[in-house]
Amino acid sequence: MAKKWAELGTAQRAVVIALGAVQLSLAASAWADLATRSREEINGSKRTWAAVIAVNFVGPLSYFRWGRRKAA
Repeated sequence: MAKKWAELGTAQRAVVIALGAVQLSLAASAWADLATRSREEINGSKRTWAAVIAVNFVGPLSYFRWGRRKAA
């Protein structure tokens, strides 16, 4: 059963906050990168990648791995 925020210890709260910050940083970086690239530099639809990036850690990491085309 999931614990409520009030039931977490100080260290557990710190870990949750740190992981949340990492997740938001990854997503913000991926969205910023996506916004600055042309359609030709993206594998697939920019709209689809924008939605995928919103999925936890998996989305931004997937975008950085498979969403961007390699420079020639």
